[in-house]
Amino acid sequence: MAEPKLAWIEEELAALRESGLFINLRTIDSPPGAWMMVDGKRVLNLCTNNYLGLAADPRLKEAAKQAVDAYGVGPTAVRSIAGTLALHAELEREVAEFKGVEDALYVQAGFVANQAAIVPLVGREDVIFSDRLNHASIIDGARLSRAKIVVYEHADPADLAAKVTENLPQYRRGLVVTDGVFSMDGDIAPLDEIYAVAERYGLMTMVDDAHGEGVVGRGGRGIVDHFGLHGKFDVEIGTFSKAFGVVGGIVAGKKVIVDYLRQKARPFLFSSAVTAADSAACLAAVRVLAESTDLVDRLWQNTRMFKSAMHALGFDIGNSVTPITPVMLGDVKLAKAFSQRLFEEGVFAMALGFPTVPVGLARIRVMISAALTQEDLDFGLRAFEKVGKELGAIP
Repeated sequence: MAEPKLAWIEEELAALRESGLFINLRTIDSPPGAWMMVDGKRVLNLCTNNYLGLAADPRLKEAAKQAVDAYGVGPTAVRSIAGTLALHAELEREVAEFKGVEDALYVQAGFVANQAAIVPLVGREDVIFSDRLNHASIIDGARLSRAKIVVYEHADPADLAAKVTENLPQYRRGLVVTDGVFSMDGDIAPLDEIYAVAERYGLMTMVDDAHGEGVVGRGGRGIVDHFGLHGKFDVEIGTFSKAFGVVGGIVAGKKVIVDYLRQKARPFLFSSAVTAADSAACLAAVRVLAESTDLVDRLWQNTRMFKSAMHALGFDIGNSVTPITPVMLGDVKLAKAFSQRLFEEGVFAMALGFPTVPVGLARIRVMISAALTQEDLDFGLRAFEKVGKELGAIP
């Protein structure tokens, strides 16, 4: 029993367990490949963000090993003092070239990349226009900036324009920020129309491309490339923890902005630099994508096959147009039971409920990967069919 001053925490935890929203952590004991060891069981991986199968790619592992030998295991300094390695600068140059932008800034994670970018660009006298379904990292970055936050309806340029017209005149400057690919539903922002609104009203523009890089655009060059908006969007946020298979964040875009962020971004200035091993693996991943579209092509081939089969089985897979495939179940307890039964059948696909998704929209989120074979996909589909019929999710 907790001491009285902490009793409220016990009550909160009990409520989470009762509602089915308590998060139980599974333990991984293998690389996140097509098959992996989870809680001591070998299961098909339909859960991680390893879109291209790069997390265990021999080229990335070898690059990381060589970097440890050359640089050690940690920089032991922030980048602005004594932590900027030659690898960091090389990675920034090659990412910028890959994405077709003027410059890029490498930080510790995609989550903090949004804080690194938003906070220096706007403050108390400014306004941020944010999509209703933006990622938590955007929401937290916006809050930290202390700017006024105005939420526009999801992927709705007309509502954005109306909100801008109503609010912008009261503030010094404005920033419109949106996810590129929305991580829970797999749909994409109408970036061309959002840019048109921003241009009309003189807004700065920012897009979080965490689930777009390595997935959409030419050879995985991202959402800006997908819409042909090179040189128009001011800031692109990315992560190396998903399609690139490693860890770290990137702020890419116009050189004047990136130069400014090197002077002002607090995660860059006040947190130690990313390790050489991670940086070298990220650089190897960028080079893999720059050299060939094979992995991205395979990802989309697997995506089309899986979605078509799930639709034929009668599952509701929402409005996704990307490899993210939400299997909509509604009730969180049903979603958790469905996930558990899949695990028993040898498939690892986690249930997502509130606060990750809105109440009543619980789901199993399937993450397709280029690492999956046809046999893997068939195995997963058989499990979904069996469990779906058993739990009444499909006829």
